Amino acid sequence: MAAVKVKDIFQEMDQWAPFETQMDFDNAGFLVGRGDQTVRKILVSLDITESVVDEAEQWGADLIVSHHPVIFHPVKRITDETPTGRTLLSLVESGISAICAHTNLDAAQGGVNVCLAQTLGLTGLEQLHQDGVDRNGQPYGVGRVGNLNWNNSPSPEEFAAYVKEKLQAAGVRFASGGKPVRRVAVGGGSCGSMLSDALAAGCDTFVTADVKYDQFLQAQALGITLMDAGHYATENVVCPKIVQYLALKFPGIPIQVSQTHREVYGCV
Repeated sequence: MAAVKVKDIFQEMDQWAPFETQMDFDNAGFLVGRGDQTVRKILVSLDITESVVDEAEQWGADLIVSHHPVIFHPVKRITDETPTGRTLLSLVESGISAICAHTNLDAAQGGVNVCLAQTLGLTGLEQLHQDGVDRNGQPYGVGRVGNLNWNNSPSPEEFAAYVKEKLQAAGVRFASGGKPVRRVAVGGGSCGSMLSDALAAGCDTFVTADVKYDQFLQAQALGITLMDAGHYATENVVCPKIVQYLALKFPGIPIQVSQTHREVYGCV
C-alpha cells in the first residue's frame, strides 16, 4: 500500500468538513509542514500548544490534527520569545505538520456541534442556523437543536449538573429561565450571540461557552436558560470523532487524542 501523505489526510478532512465553508475571520487549513511528508502517526488535539508538540514528538507523530488553528492572528515574526513562535519553531524543527479544522468543523455534519448534542443525549437533531450548502450537497451551519427525552424533564439546576458531568467540565455557569428542560440548543465554543436563534427554534435551554454578562441578563429576561460549560468542554468532544473518522479512512496509521492537553482553568 502506498505511503500516506499529509496532503491525503487534508483531503479526507476536507471531504468531511470542506475548508471553503470556514467563516471569513478564520484560518483553518493545512498550516504547517510539507504536503508530501509521509504520515506514520497522528495526534489529535483541540489546540496545538508547546506541550502538545512535545507529546507528538515523544510519541513519534508526524502530524497533529487540531480544531483550533495554530496560526490564527497574523504572525510578523517566529522566534522563541512568544508562545506562538515557540510552538511553530517546535513543529518545524521536529518535522511535525499541522492541519487545523476550525469553523468548518463547527458547521459540518457530524462535527463539533453534533458531537456536543449527542454527548448530552439530545435526539431529533436539527440545525440551529444554516449558513449554506457545501459542495457535497450537505447543509452546514453552526449549532444544533434537539430534544431531551427524559421521563421527567429536569430543572435548569439539575440539567446544569448533568451537563457538567457529561462534558467533564470544570464548572457550568447558568442563568435560569425558570422552565423545565425539554428542548435544547447547543453551540460549541463562543456562541452566546446565537441566543435569539435558540429562542426562535423553540428552545427552553441553550448550552454554549464564553457567555458575557449582558447575554446572561438577556436570557433571563427572555425566559430561556443559558448555560456556559466552557470553551474546552463544549468542543473537545469532537476530538474522539476525528480519531474515529481518520482511523476509518487510514486503518494502518496509529491515531490518538492528546493525553496531555487539558482544560486550562479550574473552579473552586
